[in-house]
Amino acid sequence: MSIQTSSADQIRINDLTLAVPLLTGASWQLEAEDDPVEQPISISLSVFHDVAEAAHSDDLSHTIDYAEISREIKSGAASKSFVCIQDLSAHICSAIGSLSSLKSLLDGLQVYLKVTQLKSPLHSKAIAIEHSAVFSADGSWSPRKITHHVEDLTCATIIGVNVAERLEKQDVVVNVTVDTGDKGLDRDDWIDLRALTRLVYEEIDSSEFVTLESLTSHIASETLSVLKSYQPSPVVSVRISKPAAIPLAKSAEIHITRTFADFPDQAGISPPVTGVENATTLAEQRREDDMHTAAIALGSNLGDSLHNIEYALRLLEIPREILGDEVISLDLDPTIAVVNTSFLYETAPMYVTDQPSFINCACVVETNLSSRTLLRVLKEIESIVGRIPTIRHGPRAVDLDIIFYDEHVVDTRSDTSSNLDDVEGELIVPHPRMQEREFVLRPLNDMIPEYVHPVSKKTIATLLKEVHNPTTPSMKKVIPFPRLPLSPLLLSAAPYPSIPPVPETLAVWSYTSIPNSHSRASRVTKSKSNTHIMGTLNVTPDSFSDGSRHDTLPAALRYVYGAVAAGATVIDIGGYSTRPGAAFVSPQEEIARVVPAVQAMRDESLLRSILSQGTESTAEDEDGPSSAATPAAVAFSDEVIKRVLNTPISVDTFRPEVAHAALKAGANCINDVYAFTGPDAWPSPSPTSERGKNAADYMEKMKAITRECAVPVILMHSRGDAGKEKDYGQYAYAEPEGGLTLEGVRVELGRKVDEIVLGKGGVRRWLVIADPGIGFSKTLEGNLEVLRGASEVVADIKIGGIGSDAYRNPLAGYPQLIGVSRKSFLGVILSEGSEGRETRPDERTWATAAGVTCAVQQGALIVRVHDVKQMADVVRVADALWL
Repeated sequence: MSIQTSSADQIRINDLTLAVPLLTGASWQLEAEDDPVEQPISISLSVFHDVAEAAHSDDLSHTIDYAEISREIKSGAASKSFVCIQDLSAHICSAIGSLSSLKSLLDGLQVYLKVTQLKSPLHSKAIAIEHSAVFSADGSWSPRKITHHVEDLTCATIIGVNVAERLEKQDVVVNVTVDTGDKGLDRDDWIDLRALTRLVYEEIDSSEFVTLESLTSHIASETLSVLKSYQPSPVVSVRISKPAAIPLAKSAEIHITRTFADFPDQAGISPPVTGVENATTLAEQRREDDMHTAAIALGSNLGDSLHNIEYALRLLEIPREILGDEVISLDLDPTIAVVNTSFLYETAPMYVTDQPSFINCACVVETNLSSRTLLRVLKEIESIVGRIPTIRHGPRAVDLDIIFYDEHVVDTRSDTSSNLDDVEGELIVPHPRMQEREFVLRPLNDMIPEYVHPVSKKTIATLLKEVHNPTTPSMKKVIPFPRLPLSPLLLSAAPYPSIPPVPETLAVWSYTSIPNSHSRASRVTKSKSNTHIMGTLNVTPDSFSDGSRHDTLPAALRYVYGAVAAGATVIDIGGYSTRPGAAFVSPQEEIARVVPAVQAMRDESLLRSILSQGTESTAEDEDGPSSAATPAAVAFSDEVIKRVLNTPISVDTFRPEVAHAALKAGANCINDVYAFTGPDAWPSPSPTSERGKNAADYMEKMKAITRECAVPVILMHSRGDAGKEKDYGQYAYAEPEGGLTLEGVRVELGRKVDEIVLGKGGVRRWLVIADPGIGFSKTLEGNLEVLRGASEVVADIKIGGIGSDAYRNPLAGYPQLIGVSRKSFLGVILSEGSEGRETRPDERTWATAAGVTCAVQQGALIVRVHDVKQMADVVRVADALWL
């Protein structure tokens, strides 16, 4: 007779209860000198063994004797004391491996074990550990699938949306499981379940969440925050039920499962395009046990505030020089690295209103300094930059405050009940008045909106929503353009040679972000800023639009003069055409084309001399003096000359050496159509491939140049050759919400922007301007989709997938440049239909005007155009319509 076998056969011992001496205590913690106390322990064991032969023969010798295993477990448990249930669990497995009756069965034997401490830490029903084990022939064993449990922890808290629920605490019941894979039974990997129980209880007891969803997510985050040493990430499941929620139901319950990847915003770490993020709280940005993460607020309203803030940030990263001899007493190599920055904001003074407006921002840093030492560094930096004692809340060259330090709560005052009017020299973390200050919360919201305040248990986004008054004008963001080249005085007087000197400020642009909605109703109550006009100067012989028109210096400067006179507030100079099929130009040739034009725009004598050489048009025309006039008869406006000298110059290049040469000559901005990754970074290469290494090299060099010169950067979406790679089918999930191409721009450009802004050596967030890349690697409909929905490129929404795959748009809040001028997709539209006509680029002026109007309506900060005089009129009217 054949015997049918099953690999799922199990021999079980269910809920074997023993009295086991434990050093961890029961409801109460044992003191170090206390003897272990016997605790009731429940043990459940399953041995996976084929019972078919024993079933057929009805003979015990063909199976495993569960009574013998039970006796072995009992005798072992009574023979010694154990530190914790993990220690006991490992002992039980070792005891099983030593049984002589199992010797022939051990090789590959699998068991499942759950050890439960019934007299568990206060407020919980039980704590437990369960796992599988696989045995070898010699009796050794390896653990698998280790899970730790805190069961039925009951705590009273404020939770709920109803008025009554906000007045009185109610019980919630919490179950937490932590899956640590194969780790957790070795002594170094033990999880202190008593400490975890206490943490969860205290977090819930002090919280006041409205929704059960937020409370559950917060407990998952806090649980993960104490497990930072586990790699890969442990899997934490949290179930929280509210028995009083529904009268006719036992309870309402939320059950979630989370890893480090589910809390990226709290660490300022960019999620990859897949939506799989990789951090939880600020503390989980620590790379070593002695590393800490802090959020620091900066503000200035005296002198050159933009210079002061940049100088303070550079000083922040040289703590060894700032601390001086104090380093010796610290017995460490002091490290501070800025890893994230907010946007810059222009804010009205608070408390003392009779003073200039402030420039405010915030940053996230990684440091090995204690919070007190970090505070000393900040105070020393304030002194170096030029802060002098003044009235409380009065003007200052720079002010630096620690807002958060890991998840620590610190108050060094001897009398913590005293008011906050005089805390000079004291450290209070989190900052005690941050919750009433929008100028602190808004910059933090740029970086870590989901970070939970350690005391209030509310996210930054929630705190900002509570303090913001929607009836008051929105805080304006600020973009500074540095004055370059550096003055000889700055070059000769740099007191800290380890950091490059900080340029003074040439120009400051302020703007207000617009709402996501574009309905007329939303526009009449909201506002945006006046749109800036970028004049396009191509000093090339083969540009698609105006090749060879401005490739001589007199012609180039006449264009600049006319563009500035007509209203251009920035001039973009390019020496290498990006049109499909354009001829290769060496970096040296590109520099030779661009730098002379930049130098002439920064040298008044040279500018006047070269302008006077022209004889082609009138001084009032965009292109310079009249062909009917002689050089001697030409009169250039001193006022316009002065504006030219102080107009920011953008260099249109993707090459680091060209960018650096142009900035050293006096340019003030970089406009990179490849967003710092070079022309061959599409499709996205492997980091170890030659293309991947080249892209990384481009990025590191461009980031370093940008940081050194403190210049704004325009980062454009592209996919290499402008005429190719137009398929966005991989973003089909986004079609119901607004479009594949639009989503592709957000995901692909957002990934690059995060690489550029986040981490050590990152570019300041406030210096980045996004360009959705109209006309580059997009179909006609794709171009129209992006243009008509351009504000959605930088909307604060979820992108990258559906449901749990989605993450916050990395481009949220960035200003935009939009360039539609004379582009080929306009020519395609004009050629369609029976009345269509073929057009040269310079015949698309009015088609450009329609695109520019749409760009203004969508909230573009800058429109890039060729025909400045005509487009200035378009922008003025469009601004009047949409302000």
